[in-house]
Amino acid sequence: MLRLTRPDKAQLPGLLVVFLVTIPVALWAFWGAAEMFFEGWGTGLTTFAYLIPFALSLLLALVALRWPRFGGWLIIVAGTVFTVWVFNLQMGRGAAFSWQFLLSWFPVTILLALTGILFILEGRYRRSRQAAGWRPPASWVRRHWQSLVVAGLPTIVVLGVVLYWLPTILTRQDDGDRSARLIEGNGVSLVWAPAGPGWNWKQDFGGYPSWNSIAFYGVEPIGMGKNELDGFATVEDMAVTGLCSYLAEDGVTLLPEPAYIWRFPTVDEIVRTLALHGENAGCTWDGTDRWAECLLRPDKETPLWAPNQEPVYMWALDEANSEDAYYVSYQGAIGSQPKNWGNPRHGFRCVHD
Repeated sequence: MLRLTRPDKAQLPGLLVVFLVTIPVALWAFWGAAEMFFEGWGTGLTTFAYLIPFALSLLLALVALRWPRFGGWLIIVAGTVFTVWVFNLQMGRGAAFSWQFLLSWFPVTILLALTGILFILEGRYRRSRQAAGWRPPASWVRRHWQSLVVAGLPTIVVLGVVLYWLPTILTRQDDGDRSARLIEGNGVSLVWAPAGPGWNWKQDFGGYPSWNSIAFYGVEPIGMGKNELDGFATVEDMAVTGLCSYLAEDGVTLLPEPAYIWRFPTVDEIVRTLALHGENAGCTWDGTDRWAECLLRPDKETPLWAPNQEPVYMWALDEANSEDAYYVSYQGAIGSQPKNWGNPRHGFRCVHD
């Protein structure tokens, strides 16, 4: 039977913490690199903002490896604050607390905070070892193997994500045409609005309007900003007072009265219009699955999308329930968000038959 000596036991916290702290760092590396390409590519220097969580978690880990007691307390405080913030944010967005919710966030929240305890123990045992005459190995690699693991494995993850996304990014097409576009195929023939108030109208807060704001546009006083007016808007509100109804035929001019030329597209219409390199992707949606079924994997390309703008999701007319509306990603994912939620990633585009 294997028995651990006292010196062996004293090294366990240091060995275990290297493995445990690498998990959240690697997960943030994967998330940051993947989102950098999926959401951020083509939007300038803000693209690299997605790597900030990875950089911060790696910095915390490296500091703790160098100064275990100080770094351990730093990780406990930072991890606890981040955990509370994330849980409050997700609950505010309507997420239900469950084991699935807890486990999905555990590796990058609670686990990160718990590693701080192991770092503090490692600091205590390291001082004991040094007092007993222990000295670091002469070899640089052996002396820094912990830092090499914590920084090296996540870096390999980032490189893997880069290699996966590069073919898509390098072949993405943008013809630069932001005018009204007639897009036909897959049973749909629609004119999509040109650049202006009918397509990704960016608001003063730096993001794009919520589903509510678009639907309540025509409610007096006419304009955006009525996000919380009378609770949540409905499909009927979108049809009667929605922004698209006030667009003139040119798709650029906003009229004082609704003209009902333009309207909001449905999930089915957006999905069926998705394309790759100018060819319809042949996508359809069964009304329940999180992903459309496509013959080709669509991409964020013209004429439907603006590759140089932030939105990677497009609001649709359909409601998931009284408080949430559906959106479609450029890759054919279908999800829902609260109607009163606007951000830099959810755009919209009016259409007419």
